[in-house]
Amino acid sequence: DLIATPGKGITACDEGPGTIGMRFEAVGVTNTEENRRKYRQMLFETPGAADYLSAAILDPETLHQKSDTSGKLFPEALKDMGVMPGVKPHLKVYTLPGTGGETVMQGLDSLADRLREYKAAGAVFAKWRSPLVIGEGQPSDLAIQANMNDLARYALICQDEGLVPIVEPDVSLKGDHDLQTAMVANVRIQSALYKAMLDHGVYMEGTILKVNMVNPGKSCPKPYSVEDIAEANVHVLRQCMPVSIPGVNYLSGGQNLEDAAARLSIINKLKKNCPWNLSFSWSAALQMPLFELCRGKSEIPLSEMSDLYAKELKIAADAANGVHTPSGTDGAHVPPS
Repeated sequence: DLIATPGKGITACDEGPGTIGMRFEAVGVTNTEENRRKYRQMLFETPGAADYLSAAILDPETLHQKSDTSGKLFPEALKDMGVMPGVKPHLKVYTLPGTGGETVMQGLDSLADRLREYKAAGAVFAKWRSPLVIGEGQPSDLAIQANMNDLARYALICQDEGLVPIVEPDVSLKGDHDLQTAMVANVRIQSALYKAMLDHGVYMEGTILKVNMVNPGKSCPKPYSVEDIAEANVHVLRQCMPVSIPGVNYLSGGQNLEDAAARLSIINKLKKNCPWNLSFSWSAALQMPLFELCRGKSEIPLSEMSDLYAKELKIAADAANGVHTPSGTDGAHVPPS
């Protein structure tokens, strides 16, 4: 219930050292453990951040780092602010043979041991991502079944170890598919997910869904309004989302903040009597503009980044409340020229 607090969302800062290192190095920041620690502390301790955040997803490295403000490990410091700390427990992507490049995540075999370690370090939830693509013959039935069964097993193991599972089927924005094709694919994926979770005996009320927004492919030649896209998302929820799951936290998945916030706000305006809390769990949409502030600077401009981040969180929270007003074509799909 705390994670699904209305009007609040999740800051996703679970990138591994290599991934965040590429983002740092692209703007001239040296990728060191201390720079990663200072940057994440800014994400957690920006004044007012806790007014907009219910949870934070951490990389395992961050679980064991300390705030130099309080001297406390980040999980404890977050809990003191009323923000629930969680962790990304999956390992590497593995290509499914014979599928033309479709994938599953590795790490289920040793998951229980890692979750016990993460819980002892202060985590109260975990998040497992299963990436999928839309294309010719994709997602295949094999890729859907393999990934959704993995998510269900992960969720069951989490609950057995006393952690809340966030399940994340993540459909890529890449491709030229239209909105109707995306709707059909997402209904197939989510229906398989919920059936797998029920078949495995997962306690549905104790889970959170983190999912992509239903969107046309980035290269789709057909235009769509933000209302078209929002209606598609509400339709998919009504088609297959169990009422027992308390909340949906949409990932940004390649959308910028303006588009993601516009779409989330209109989804909330159109959901009417839908029972779910619909909010955000954003990483790149919030963080990429922050990294741009680092260009040409000898030190990470933490104060400047904090000021911008606070403004971004206000936009995200307004979208979660359905009161953010998009500008111009924000949230619309404008075909590439």
